[in-house]
Amino acid sequence: MSKKSLLVVQSSILADNGQSNVLAQALIQRWQETHVDSEVKVRDLGAEPVAHFDAATLAALMSAEEERTPEQAAVLAQSSQLIAELQRADHLVIAAPMYNFAVPSQLKAWIDRVVANGITFKYTDQGPVGLLQNKPVTLLATRGGMYKDAGQDFQIPWLKQVLAFIGLTQVEVVYAEGLNMAQQREASLAAAQAQIAALDL
Repeated sequence: MSKKSLLVVQSSILADNGQSNVLAQALIQRWQETHVDSEVKVRDLGAEPVAHFDAATLAALMSAEEERTPEQAAVLAQSSQLIAELQRADHLVIAAPMYNFAVPSQLKAWIDRVVANGITFKYTDQGPVGLLQNKPVTLLATRGGMYKDAGQDFQIPWLKQVLAFIGLTQVEVVYAEGLNMAQQREASLAAAQAQIAALDL
């Protein structure tokens, strides 16, 4: 039997001081307690950013493999590696702080690399179809203010939509809101930690 695999995508620019990364580490510990003999891959986009999607990347994708320059091959090799990590994982965790009402640009760059026509989705006469084998996804959403119930959350609905587009529909969200509000911070973090401890991993 192959080892279970956890892929954790972190996107905070604050390293260990980022609360989304703190929650990610708590989930990793919970996972390792449940799956003693398992693999954990942490893709830290804050420490090692992924190149943003650009015209050069598009040109590489549209070029025949035998005609690609070494630079184009390198660009697509990174995309292939990220997609392989995602395909291999049994459980995906995305730690997403809110920056200016959206996900960090580092996370958007990762999304643009793994949403790939013909690999993680395809177009059909009935519309797009996700090609990834469905698997559980946990989103760790940290915010300085209170957005979830205020009609101002553009982050999690977008993440759920793009994940469903590539075939991932089993999504659970752990929220930690009000982290810049003195009366909310500790209670919100404690509630998020308790939710992680109770996850069915």
